[in-house]
Parts: sequence; C-alpha cells; structure tokens
Amino acid sequence: MTILITGASRGIGAGLAAHYRAEGQEVIGTGRSVTAQIQLDVTRPQSHAAMAQALGETAIDLLVCNAGVYLDKGADLDTGYGADLWAQSFATNVTGVFLTVQALLPHLRRAEGAKLAIIASQMGSTTRALGGSYIYRASKAAALNLGRNLATDLAREGIAVGIYHPGWVQTDMGGAAAEITTQDAVGGLAARFAALSLETTGCFETWDGRAHAY
Repeated sequence: MTILITGASRGIGAGLAAHYRAEGQEVIGTGRSVTAQIQLDVTRPQSHAAMAQALGETAIDLLVCNAGVYLDKGADLDTGYGADLWAQSFATNVTGVFLTVQALLPHLRRAEGAKLAIIASQMGSTTRALGGSYIYRASKAAALNLGRNLATDLAREGIAVGIYHPGWVQTDMGGAAAEITTQDAVGGLAARFAALSLETTGCFETWDGRAHAY
C-alpha cells in the first residue's frame, strides 16, 4: 500500500509516517522544509503541480491531508484575528486540502479502493461552539464541509472519504498539557483509516472511533 501524508515533517503527520513505515508500507511524506521527502507548500498551486509531476504514475492507496495551522490561538476578540490570519489559515486548512486532493486525483484513481482521510477537528463542529479561536474553528468547519461534499462526489469513483478529529494531542500545536500522546492519536487514526469504506464514507469520527456530531 502506498500512503501519502501531507505535513509529515512533525507532529501527527510524522507519527503516522513512522507508524506506516514500521508496518512496511510505502510512505511518501510532504512538508514545506527542503528536507521533506517531497517539498510541498499546500497554499501554492505550483507546488502541487510539481508534487504531482514528481509522483509520475504512482498510485496512491491512502491520502492523508494532515497539514494545518492554528494561527489565532489566544487571540483577543477586540484586537486580534487580523485579516492576514484569516487568509493564511484558510489557505492552508481549507484551500490547501482541496488543492492537494485535486492534484492527486489521478493518483488516487490508479489505486483500487483508494481512501482519502482529512484531519479536521471537533473545534469545527457546530455542536461545540465554545467561543474563541474563531479562525481555526471556521477553517476546520469548512474542511469538514469540504470532506462531506468530496465524499458525495468521489463515492461514484470508488474512493472513500473520512474526516477525523485527532484528539487534543501533545504536539507543538496541542501543547504539553494536551490529553493524549502522539502515539495514542496515531494508533487510533490508523485504525480509523483501515476501517474506512464506501459504506462509511463521509464519516466524521474521533481518533478513538466515536462518531462525532457535525
């Protein structure tokens, strides 16, 4: 099985890449760093085109759209949430996901029973409107909606789509006080990806297998 993971240079993405490599799977990791296996800035269309060209005729069995940013953590309602943060966040967390999927559709179509996993967040759920983090919440809500609609369109091509809340994870983004380790999140997410099928396409699930309200 060939797996492509965006944002694989650190955190959950790096953990997933290590997990699958330990299983003997073929893993292609992308990141903005020049040291990444494939250099990809998900906000730049030309970067996606270069990635697709570098992959040639490779068939992708599982695409994990993991790259994301949380730029408005701790922002103040009266003075924060600048327009530049909105633009940067949506460019990565929403447009970046779409451009990745669009660029790699030919590679997913080459695989039999391909799967697409989008790492979203329960912070994007309308049932968890706890205030604050307006940009991150809105971008993850949009990513959730994007995944649901992709599931509808790609089902006819035999490609299953799942959207996942990875948990509050002890990464640079989640912080040291987070509830679970990267290893916990990785193990749970890998199990969710394995269970994903056309029967469950469009699901929004937590890392530990619970269905999440949209």
